Amino acid sequence: MSQQPHIRLVPDAPPASKPAAPTDRVERLMIRLAAGDKLERCGAMVVEHLTTGGKRIRAKLAIASALSMGASYDDAVPWAAACELLHNASLIHDDLQDGDRMRRDAPTLWVRHGMAQAINAGDLLLMLPTLALDELTCDHGVRWLLSRALSHYAADTVRGQSLEMTLLDSRRFGWDDYVRAVHGKTAGFFALPIYGSALLAGRSEAQATAVADAFATIGTIFQIQDDVIDLYGQKGREAVGADVREGKVSALVVEHMRLYPEEATWLMEVLATPRDETTDEQVDEVIRRFRDGGALEEVLDRIYDLASRVYTSPVLDAEPALRVVAIETLEKVLAGVRRLEPSLPTDTAAK
Repeated sequence: MSQQPHIRLVPDAPPASKPAAPTDRVERLMIRLAAGDKLERCGAMVVEHLTTGGKRIRAKLAIASALSMGASYDDAVPWAAACELLHNASLIHDDLQDGDRMRRDAPTLWVRHGMAQAINAGDLLLMLPTLALDELTCDHGVRWLLSRALSHYAADTVRGQSLEMTLLDSRRFGWDDYVRAVHGKTAGFFALPIYGSALLAGRSEAQATAVADAFATIGTIFQIQDDVIDLYGQKGREAVGADVREGKVSALVVEHMRLYPEEATWLMEVLATPRDETTDEQVDEVIRRFRDGGALEEVLDRIYDLASRVYTSPVLDAEPALRVVAIETLEKVLAGVRRLEPSLPTDTAAK
């Protein structure tokens, strides 16, 4: 890996204070909204999905960022629920489209209840975030901006998912197309909580957009490291290399194609092989070539470069308490790939 400049990672401002269990109220609100006035089949499926676990990254981001910028906890909770509900809607549809049978070490919703009912559950989850906004105490103007933001980011998510699904067939293996898909599908769910929290804290739309963009970079890092962990770690799915088996154009695919365009035919054949026909030997060969050919190292280097932008962001420097939230979030995202590249930046590295 190339030598990187020294970066100071220790924040100057102390972390914002948080409630002892910041997401408890979020969980209760999400379950209440899913159950509705009377629990029925669709609501029960949504409750079932929500109670399978999950890190609640988006909910925690919403609460932490809202409190760090001065918004009330009473407003942070419904906003956090709205972001988390929207994210979970995308997960149900994503599992169905990708054919993933396992999530969070358990069968996915479509495996348990069938494709048609999984679509219904995902659709219901798409509607619930707007209902969560009824719980806000802010004025109607801010509530409208938040509602518009939910729709905007949801639309970007669908566009990103659709683009990702076309990358292989259209042979679009460049970083620009990959990043565009990731920005819509994944990065937006890191930006959305921050954007809304900034509005709830009284920041302007321009200020909200600026701080949200910084967290979108963390979201991009999250997706790239997720691509890496799929082949060189454990994601809680049924087998290593799920992305290869489903024919996904991952960050590693993009980089290997850049380094070795002459291997495009081989890699295309592997990715185009039906999921159930992709062999462990094919996956192992992909793992070996990506590692020995340098794609893994280059992708880890790209993660390092993106992380450096977050650590040195002037936008975050203007919001010291929010910067703490950003660094804590980034540290957790990077934890999954640190065993592969110990030189990735850490808080302790600068102490």
